[in-house]
Amino acid sequence: MNNPDIARVFEEMADLLELRGENAFRVRAYRNGAKAIHELAEPVAEILADPERDLKSYAGIGSTLAEKCAVLIKQGKLPQLEELKANTPEVLLKMTRIPGLGAKKAMALQKELKLETLEDLRQACVDQRVRALKGFAAKTEQLILDGIAIAEAASQRLRIDEAERLVERLDLHLKECQAIDQLEFAGSFRRGKETVGDIDILVVSQDHQQVMDRLAEFPGLLNVIARGETKMSVRVDDHFQVDLRVVPAESFGAALQYFTGSKEHNVAVRGLARKLGMTVNEYGVAKLDDGQEYIAGATEESVYEALGLRWISPELREGRKELEWAASAEGFPELLSLEDIVADLHMHTTASDGSQSLEQMVQAARELGRTHIAITDHSKRVSMANGLDEARLLDQWKQIDAFNTRQKDGFRVLKGVECDILESGPLDISDEVLAEADWVVASVHYGQKQSRQAITDRIVGALANPNVHTIGHPTGRLIGSRPPYEVDMAAVFQAAAEYGKTLELNANPRRLDLCEEHLMQAVAHGIPITINSDAHSTDGMLVMRYGIIQARRAGLLTKQVVNCWPLEDLLKWLEKRS
Repeated sequence: MNNPDIARVFEEMADLLELRGENAFRVRAYRNGAKAIHELAEPVAEILADPERDLKSYAGIGSTLAEKCAVLIKQGKLPQLEELKANTPEVLLKMTRIPGLGAKKAMALQKELKLETLEDLRQACVDQRVRALKGFAAKTEQLILDGIAIAEAASQRLRIDEAERLVERLDLHLKECQAIDQLEFAGSFRRGKETVGDIDILVVSQDHQQVMDRLAEFPGLLNVIARGETKMSVRVDDHFQVDLRVVPAESFGAALQYFTGSKEHNVAVRGLARKLGMTVNEYGVAKLDDGQEYIAGATEESVYEALGLRWISPELREGRKELEWAASAEGFPELLSLEDIVADLHMHTTASDGSQSLEQMVQAARELGRTHIAITDHSKRVSMANGLDEARLLDQWKQIDAFNTRQKDGFRVLKGVECDILESGPLDISDEVLAEADWVVASVHYGQKQSRQAITDRIVGALANPNVHTIGHPTGRLIGSRPPYEVDMAAVFQAAAEYGKTLELNANPRRLDLCEEHLMQAVAHGIPITINSDAHSTDGMLVMRYGIIQARRAGLLTKQVVNCWPLEDLLKWLEKRS
């Protein structure tokens, strides 16, 4: 079993234990363990096999979970999970994915209404049978009805990090097949979309059947949907579709371009080709007067070059301005890359709900090439995360000042805080204390069901505060599990521009908040963007790459991203606003 498999087992254990009403601390331990396994930079199996290392010494993995990891590596399954699954109706697990419907309410509904499917629950809501139950109301019924669509959509798509882990498994499995000459993953995964509906694989091989036989041996395979001479479709893991196509080498680039998409991009490419007297399809580029003779197709570069274009980065292929850029004398704007990031300005330590110390976070940041970071532990309103009151916060800042004076390499830790924007409007920390901070992230964590006007007023009010520098995860969404709260983003953009503030792109793949459309709108207003990991552990900093992909899709340049600015430039920017 690899790390994603183990993490998935722990997540399922947490869900099932919660449904059984088990101790909340035990449930949280499994969720924290799943998160820790996801963030590990190396395989659990390698750590367990090394007598010099101890898996339970890693943050979030205690002795119990370390033992279960060993069982999973050895047996490929966890007996406790199998027992729990056998005694839990499948519909209950699906119901817990409905936003706002907790385990207790799910169990009550399933028991009282004798539910077997989500469709049963939908019909019960339509028939107004839910509101008739004790503890439920018409408003709850409507929320459940709305949430079913979210739960169903989430089950049909993978977040980018989940898709990445599946791709890694497929890549490792298929590359053991000696018959494969070339292999690439295409589709929305290659374009870096925040969620992926299926996985497209393109292969060059002289032995089609051997390649397909290899895919049929994939450990996560559920069933084969279809198998032909050059195409095979299968379902893996939780009924997720994977499509494999075997193409000739002379058409590989054309097929990669075509199946990477998007539909809008391909329509624009074909339209340009027609104007030039050519045709483009998955087999190559040909002249219209001789459509059987392809003049390009072995590589993507040759396809675009035949149309007078530079190669276009997959993240930009959404039918926006990419063809215009690719045809211009100036070429593409210089999109940022992970190597351009020198700062991470939102992270947590053991002072609040992080799992590692200030010193450990600094060391990890140094190893990733950062020159400065901001420590932004939660403020006191987030009591479940051990949020800091003003006295604890000031004490932490004194420690940071002392830490900075000891540094000989110029590395700088900014004194920060993730300060809650309270439901009633003001910030969770006094202006007098916030004025001593180097970097203040203001965030909405509570009151997310307030009216659109109320939440907008809270965020705009925070932007107006001279001590606030950015808004953390501005819409509050959790991809596939919680929709954005109601907020007037046009008003937020206007306020951020007016007060000279930044907005955060939270790089956690569960958030990726701001979305790419909001990023483009923010940049159009001249608002700088911060891309932050919101890390709660050293491994948590590695999610930065997902934020980079999201930023590239929005066409962001290094000059527009605060995390790319040298420390002296950031300090000058901060000084102007003090």
